[in-house]
Amino acid sequence: MLRIENLRKSFAGFVAIDGVDLSVPEGARHAIIGPNGAGKTTLFNLLTGHLQPDSGEVFYRGEAITGLKPYRIVGRGISRSFQHTNIYPRLSVFENIQAALISHHGMQYRLFKSAEGLFRDEALELLESVGLGEDIDRIAGTLAYGRQKQLELAMGLSSSPDLLLLDEPTAGMSPQETRHTIELIGQIVESRGLSLLFTEHDMNVVFTIADRISVLHFGKIIASGTAEDVRADEEVRRVYLGGGHGTA
Repeated sequence: MLRIENLRKSFAGFVAIDGVDLSVPEGARHAIIGPNGAGKTTLFNLLTGHLQPDSGEVFYRGEAITGLKPYRIVGRGISRSFQHTNIYPRLSVFENIQAALISHHGMQYRLFKSAEGLFRDEALELLESVGLGEDIDRIAGTLAYGRQKQLELAMGLSSSPDLLLLDEPTAGMSPQETRHTIELIGQIVESRGLSLLFTEHDMNVVFTIADRISVLHFGKIIASGTAEDVRADEEVRRVYLGGGHGTA
């Protein structure tokens, strides 16, 4: 579904992504882990058009998407969440989803049409699917952090993606919020038949969700495989797992 070939990105001489090759087959739940500063968010920004690579190619379903604008990539079937919540804090929960749906359906430029009531049923269905059905009238910025992340997830689902990219979906959450989010992600991916690529700090989350793991270190993929493969890899143990790290 997603193929990355020799992707490179540097900033003022600092090499953030250094020749990354990666394949994500349809139906996969693929985690990318690595120490802080390994390049995980930079990689996601390259995949979704928020940054342009210095060289290399990104293919989605066999077609090159390198250099496309983010909204074009979303239109191809890829959606993402961000490391820090990316919502409209002054709008209601319902209005956040409605805005995402208006954009997805290409109606954001119909300036003389009232938005009131647009896509209400679809928005309510999305909010119910992430457990926010009772919060439709709440101002989004007043939600607890974990529920803001749920709202962002619903906004990502509004574009009906086939591939979902989640950048540290449980970062900053309490243990209870983390457990709930793990269950929610699993349910959504399963029920909607999505493929999943995600980064995560919490190794318990990684080993619970992922069927395949890649380890990013100084911008390079140093190992890829099942959880057992990664745990047994000597280089991974030396630079990451064996160093006593419990987070990615």
